[in-house]
Amino acid sequence: MRFLATALLLTAALAQADDRPLRFSVVDSWAMPLAQIENGELTGGIMFELFNETARELGRPAAFHIVPRARIEQALLSRSVDVRCYVSRTWTEHEFKDYRWTAPLMVQRDLLVVRGAPADKLETLPSQSVGTVLGYHYPRLQPLLDSHWLTRDDARNQELVLKKLRIGRYQYAISSEFALNWFNRELPEAERLRIASVIEETPLSCMVLDTPEVRADEVLSVLAKIKASGKIEEILGHYR
Repeated sequence: MRFLATALLLTAALAQADDRPLRFSVVDSWAMPLAQIENGELTGGIMFELFNETARELGRPAAFHIVPRARIEQALLSRSVDVRCYVSRTWTEHEFKDYRWTAPLMVQRDLLVVRGAPADKLETLPSQSVGTVLGYHYPRLQPLLDSHWLTRDDARNQELVLKKLRIGRYQYAISSEFALNWFNRELPEAERLRIASVIEETPLSCMVLDTPEVRADEVLSVLAKIKASGKIEEILGHYR
């Protein structure tokens, strides 16, 4: 009888885990093509498709938690989100022992972008302001910022950085390749922003909360399957 009761409790716990939404973090400063956020809800973009595909493969509902960039690490420390994606170990300040990392799922290429004739590389720029995203860390840029040779001109998200570059607020900006391609997609060839140089390439992964309710092994396995199947490349192709 005791064995039966234990088995019933375990079955109930597993069923509850299946019903419990998988909580994905969404940084509020993300913009297209990474994420479309309307009225505080994630409604489209690369991450929207990836999260929904992951939840579908797991047979679980997805819940999207919009989190300010400055509070994302606190959300992880408080375990209020189950999955954080589009993140590199080099971007985190804490170890987050309660989370497990996937293998890299995609690569972000950060670019030096210009309206006119490009410079050879970042280090050859004359002293000036450069368009950047508020809260983003750019390792290649940091020594030039520390020496005050370059200064940041921050905007809330990547789209606004590129818009400010286009209207001439500054001559150069840092942008991901994803964002630049999306921004340029409907502009005439003569008006498109140009790549001056590649700043760096960063492999990006997901972090999965390791608790019985989340069942991290299953989530990690599904994300690896999605990567191996070519589904992530297919999703990225929707926004190129």
